[in-house]
Amino acid sequence: MKNADEIICEDTRRTIILLNHYEIKKPLTSLNDFNEVKVVPEIINKLQSGKIICLVSDAGTPLISDPGYKLVREALAAGLEVDSLPGPSAVTDALTLSSLPPDKFIFLGYPPDKPGHRKDLYQKIKTISETLPITFILFSAPFKLKKTLEEMKENLGDIDLTLAKELTKMHQKVESKKISDWLDEFKTQPKGEYVMLFRV
Repeated sequence: MKNADEIICEDTRRTIILLNHYEIKKPLTSLNDFNEVKVVPEIINKLQSGKIICLVSDAGTPLISDPGYKLVREALAAGLEVDSLPGPSAVTDALTLSSLPPDKFIFLGYPPDKPGHRKDLYQKIKTISETLPITFILFSAPFKLKKTLEEMKENLGDIDLTLAKELTKMHQKVESKKISDWLDEFKTQPKGEYVMLFRV
């Protein structure tokens, strides 16, 4: 980042904390779902003029349920050089701590917003599980977790489910139990971002 001409990030207020810690002073540009149509072409033009630009996430790895896919796609389509440095990823971190088999897994990101699409997702999970024993990984925001668990129990049964939250942070917790037991535990609003891991 010290060698970059500019840094692209999700939230400049969060990224500046990291940059200040390492005494890096670079121009920051925010990239998110709301501004990427406007911002991506501007970044591509800068890259084509020879600028070195870094893309960072607030947490985790860029593009993995974080902004950056369209930027990388357009940069590659324009013949620009793109490189990636492995960094923290909640997907692989949760998988290695879950006690579930890590040899084959599917990461499905966040469940769809529409109820019909979620139901379709759970049906596809059941279909895949009938032919291939595999670990499934989903993300969940805290305010959607209870509803997601209820729908999973309804569509997949009262299966064992591992929940990992606040990975690599002070209040990290990884625990497995039946969905019904998780629902009993969450009488109040859960806090923190969650990774859900399970087999059907």
